[in-house]
Amino acid sequence: MTRNVTLLPGDGIGRELVDPVLRVLEAVHPEVTFERAAAGRDAHRETGESLPAATLDSIRRNRVALAGKLLARVGDPYPSPRWDLRRRLDLFAAVLPIRNLRGLPARHHDVDIVVVRQATEDIYAGLEDRIRDGIVASIKVVTAAASTRITRFAFEWARRYGRRHVTLVHKANIMKITDGLFIETAESVAAEYPDIGFRKMIVDAACMQMMLRPSQFDVLLMGNLYGSIISDLGAGIVGGISASFGACLNEDIAVFEALHGDAPHLEGTGKANPLPLLLPALNMLEHLGERDKAERIRAAVGRTLERGVRTPDLGGSATADEMARTIVGEL
Repeated sequence: MTRNVTLLPGDGIGRELVDPVLRVLEAVHPEVTFERAAAGRDAHRETGESLPAATLDSIRRNRVALAGKLLARVGDPYPSPRWDLRRRLDLFAAVLPIRNLRGLPARHHDVDIVVVRQATEDIYAGLEDRIRDGIVASIKVVTAAASTRITRFAFEWARRYGRRHVTLVHKANIMKITDGLFIETAESVAAEYPDIGFRKMIVDAACMQMMLRPSQFDVLLMGNLYGSIISDLGAGIVGGISASFGACLNEDIAVFEALHGDAPHLEGTGKANPLPLLLPALNMLEHLGERDKAERIRAAVGRTLERGVRTPDLGGSATADEMARTIVGEL
């Protein structure tokens, strides 16, 4: 049965990557029909809203979305579209796999970690205030309800995908009340899953251990800020942003996201790397039950990289279109 998927092309180079990525997907004939919707900077220019109601309605109706890069810069007259999307759709769980991509040089090999990040509160709640000239404050919000929900999600994910243990990353030695509440609620939930190991690690030590011996980790559970940092650290371990992808979910909706930067110097050159949008698209196919097709494309990507057909950020000279054509040829 064909599934409708909301496609948010994104801004800047994100919009330029859509056609090459769709060309690769079409080569395996997925049972997917894309419904384009506006979001981000360009949407704000055209409609006055960075996240129009029609876009939210499309995602709620289709329950699956693929999102390109949504720009948010200092001084923009609208909130971060990615954050706003999570808040308005209650996408409380950000899931970011950290694993090696064949053909991509990396500091460590055989890495297979999943970061599960609480995505709707913590310091990212955006509760900031200017107390007086020269003094500002930001409030870190942690609730027992959200902590329980994300912890249960992490353990259910671990059980569903045959993971062995969950590591809770925290800074409760300093943030005794906020991170202390997260630990307290997580320990209570962990007791319901005796078949899955559970331990705690201070975020500083977790960063060091990820660089030294990432194979010790399986599922990493943490709040919003730590998750944002550790996800990028993990991407660096396995070869950079080209190997990274993620999804934001709740019990009903999944939004698969490109995580690359803005790279305005690449706009219009055709040389932006398509993998940061292609990899979440493959994750989306797996979510929709088309794992075999996703694995075929992933293998073709590996062969393409091994042949040296790469965009300049990966040490090559190919354009996004040339890289996409080579992947299709490998298929």
